[in-house]
Amino acid sequence: MLEIIKSGGWLMLPILLCSVAVIAICIERLWTLHPQRIAPPTLLSEVWGLLKNNQLDAEQLKALRDSSPLGRIFASGLSNSRHGRDVMKDSIEETASQVVHELERYLGVLGTIAAVAPLIGLLGTVIGMIQVFTAIMLEGTGNAGVLAGGISQALITTAAGLTVAIPALMAHRYFQRRVDTIVVAMEQEAVKLVDALHSDRNIKAAA
Repeated sequence: MLEIIKSGGWLMLPILLCSVAVIAICIERLWTLHPQRIAPPTLLSEVWGLLKNNQLDAEQLKALRDSSPLGRIFASGLSNSRHGRDVMKDSIEETASQVVHELERYLGVLGTIAAVAPLIGLLGTVIGMIQVFTAIMLEGTGNAGVLAGGISQALITTAAGLTVAIPALMAHRYFQRRVDTIVVAMEQEAVKLVDALHSDRNIKAAA
């Protein structure tokens, strides 16, 4: 394996660095983008229970904000709920945009690696073929070792670039889909909280 990497030339170094980055990002995103950690399924019922029992004080609100990204969104909306439905929705949307930005962290890097790695491999191919034609021009076609070395470098870097790019592209699409699914779930939970809170207040006001 080491000999193959050496045969690929110096361009194998950035390709190897890209592969390490892809592995590290995938492990970190798999750990971070856990749906139950980001949007606990029982959080809305817990918050509603606190509201019903008038137990949602400043300390509980801080604990809610620190509990999860969805809790942070809920806390932002609840902090501004007394100003009306529209203000509450605006504060939720503002906080949600920050949360989504954090959920998409490193996904841009994955997409960039998926696009750049094949180009690095292509550059290695071009350099390898230049070496082949230079050897032919200087020594003719009799030096098979030099010719084989250039062709080997061309093929190895191309294969290595694609080997890194394909998993990076698949991981990027997978994590982007996971983020979209989580965002939809959080939006639904936030809408339920707004509707439940203000419809309940409207009923009390009418009574």
